[in-house]
Amino acid sequence: MTEVASVHAKPPSIAIEQRPIGNTSKRLIDIVFSASGIVLLAPLLVLCFLAIILTSPGPALFRHRRVGYGGKHFSCFKFRTMVPEAELRLRDYLDSDPAARAEWASSRKLRFDPRITAIGALLRKTSLDELPQLFNVIKGDMSIVGPRPVTDEELVRYSTNVHDYLACRPGITGLWQVSGRSGTTYAKRVALDSFYARNWSTALDLKIVIVTLPAVLDSDTAY
Repeated sequence: MTEVASVHAKPPSIAIEQRPIGNTSKRLIDIVFSASGIVLLAPLLVLCFLAIILTSPGPALFRHRRVGYGGKHFSCFKFRTMVPEAELRLRDYLDSDPAARAEWASSRKLRFDPRITAIGALLRKTSLDELPQLFNVIKGDMSIVGPRPVTDEELVRYSTNVHDYLACRPGITGLWQVSGRSGTTYAKRVALDSFYARNWSTALDLKIVIVTLPAVLDSDTAY
């Protein structure tokens, strides 16, 4: 199942670097961090899994088609945070509320989202719904730090900055998450992703990781 309605617009065709930003050193750090995270957070992963399946119908996990490094598609893992009929509920809500429709068009986010379950709201607020993406990092589809993975429809919005996004493995955390998250415009998100791709360093990754937790716990941005 998917949690958001998605129109698979064809992303731009563009030549990119032969290796993702950071290359071998970044990949080694990703493997160490993600493997350690899976082991240390195993009890929390199990708790989240049980909380979801015991409080709402449907599977605990879902996969969503996202665009990764070089334009390659992959299945992005998340804990399910929405009701089974999420796409229908979103469409009805946007059709009945012009302000919400404008908010969705601007950021692809909603401050009040009628699709989200009670447990899902907690998981999203704390970003625990994204913990399964540690397995995406192990697989090599994602990195610990990088641009958030986007859909084909969203990639079109990167316009002339699309090369910057495609040059990176998408990340569990990144500049957008520590710079206001959903409180920013989509244009700002694109600008942050481009800055990251053009100025990547191990030191920048470390700084982002360090400030991720307080940014996630900021109730004004974590939705």
